[in-house]
Amino acid sequence: MSAAGPLTQDRILGGQLLLTQTADGYRAGLDAILLAAAVRLAPGARAAEFGCGPGAALLCVAHACPGAQLTGVELDPCAAALARGNAAANGLEGRVEIVEADALAWRADAPLDAVFFNPPYFDDPAALRAPKPGKQAAWISAAPLSDWIAAGLKRLRPGGSLVFIHRADRLGEALGALQGKASAAVLPIHPRAQAPAKRILIEARAGGRAPLAVLAPLVLHEDGAGAWTPRADALLRGAARLELTGAARQV
Repeated sequence: MSAAGPLTQDRILGGQLLLTQTADGYRAGLDAILLAAAVRLAPGARAAEFGCGPGAALLCVAHACPGAQLTGVELDPCAAALARGNAAANGLEGRVEIVEADALAWRADAPLDAVFFNPPYFDDPAALRAPKPGKQAAWISAAPLSDWIAAGLKRLRPGGSLVFIHRADRLGEALGALQGKASAAVLPIHPRAQAPAKRILIEARAGGRAPLAVLAPLVLHEDGAGAWTPRADALLRGAARLELTGAARQV
């Protein structure tokens, strides 16, 4: 037990990383892994995750991008403490810093090469049945998606990348917030090949002027029994990455 309540220890990314997280509150899942798979950083690059929670996406990025320096910005003190402990448990504390702050107001000491986030998917409390208290901050934001996008773009160097995952029905709002400020590539994520997209991954380049790119979709499950598709399975195990600035491909 802790101030955050009961905790569990879980293995993610095909068992490569250990993640301690709350048993009853927000728990990291597929969205965090897919987000991290789309973030690419060269050695020496500096990046930040807004609202890192216990650190699932942040640690996956650090694991996949050796030499990059990362900052996780998290308002909730319990989640920030978990993220700090998770970085240490995975031997990444030398490259991963956790800052307890409001991500939309936080200022980096220098422009960043990348900002990424998996923001709360609702900014209207009336849009869904109220979640458990431990999940409210992860599901409902007082700030609209456009504010998250604007804050991320402000922290980037020219040409830096903003990467985020969200509900597919928020695509219009996301593109509107990027209009005139960044170029964008969109990856639709479908639960099955014949089902509508439920999620979108977007990579935006600050100051870019390239036309909008809508990439071939990522399909998560095979028809029938619903097993992971080979591509989704490879992403979840950390055996593949996503490339959003060109045609989506496995690496």
